[in-house]
Amino acid sequence: MSTKTMRVLVLVCSTRPGALGPVVGRWLTEVLEPRAGELDVELVPVTLGELALPFLDEEEEPASGVYAHEHTRRWSALVDGADGFVVVTPEYNYGMPAPFKNALDYLTCEWAWKPMGFVSYGHTSAGTRSVQHAKQVVTTLRLVPLGATVALRIRDAVEDGQVRPNPALAASAVGLLDELVRVSHALRPLRERARPGLPAGPLPGSYLRPLTPDDAAEVLILQRCCWVEEAVANESLDIPALHESLEQVREWLGTWRTTGLWRDGRLLGMVRSRRNGTDWHVGRLAVVPDLRGRGLGRELLRIGEAGAGAACRRFVLHTGARSEQNIRLYRGEGYRIVPLPEDDGTVSLVKDVNSAPVPVG
Repeated sequence: MSTKTMRVLVLVCSTRPGALGPVVGRWLTEVLEPRAGELDVELVPVTLGELALPFLDEEEEPASGVYAHEHTRRWSALVDGADGFVVVTPEYNYGMPAPFKNALDYLTCEWAWKPMGFVSYGHTSAGTRSVQHAKQVVTTLRLVPLGATVALRIRDAVEDGQVRPNPALAASAVGLLDELVRVSHALRPLRERARPGLPAGPLPGSYLRPLTPDDAAEVLILQRCCWVEEAVANESLDIPALHESLEQVREWLGTWRTTGLWRDGRLLGMVRSRRNGTDWHVGRLAVVPDLRGRGLGRELLRIGEAGAGAACRRFVLHTGARSEQNIRLYRGEGYRIVPLPEDDGTVSLVKDVNSAPVPVG
């Protein structure tokens, strides 16, 4: 559900001078561009010949992620930033081109849990044996090859050095892109969980990561499912979290320090915080209704507090005046209610930064 544009590399694999690959790659990109726009996909053509990767020359294992050469680092960044791949490949002697195999071998983690579709071309077999060979290799890298493929028989599909207009082939190419997008969305949780350095969350299989404006859609849904109970408890719909638009959520995600708790691609909870003078404001503490009562709110509250720097003197948060469960949680963590100048249906709670939680019976 991410609002981030999906990035798909169109890899043209033949490096032979005068090869047909660039022609097929241009045809494919032109055919796919209208559908890519509808699906919010950015197509990035990459010709391995122009990339000019030498035969694998890194001393360390690719799985280490330690790259000595600038050409490897460029290739790593390009692949790592992609959400999926469409490979345009000929068939050489029942197999894929050596430059394609070499490009695959350079990297490991950057490929993992991303879909790869194939557009092949050739004579008798239309390049399909190259695809079968490649599929055996890419699965070892945890790439997920698509079932949908496009195969061009040169004699039938190419005329005067150009791909002939062919509605059936074009429809197959669009179908391949549709499948790639669906699979890429489905694999997103696996890609994200494989990122190095993500701290584990309090639930088995969960993890924590900063939320960005690209997560606005998930945050919007979490807010609306969590703050309904607040509206009922306080007998008021005048709650910003229930009315914010996607653009408003995206905007505040760009200015607040916000942490999300995730598992299997689902946003289970969040908390946001930021400094205001010597105060550290904590807010939008949310846990999905089906996982409440497991201490997740308490853990997220402490995560929100953890960002306060040495200049901060106290924590500040707000909740509905009738939100008894929230108030009980905050008081249990050492907060105290302070009077507000106006009775607007909310209460303010504060805690000194260096104070310890005070149990409440």
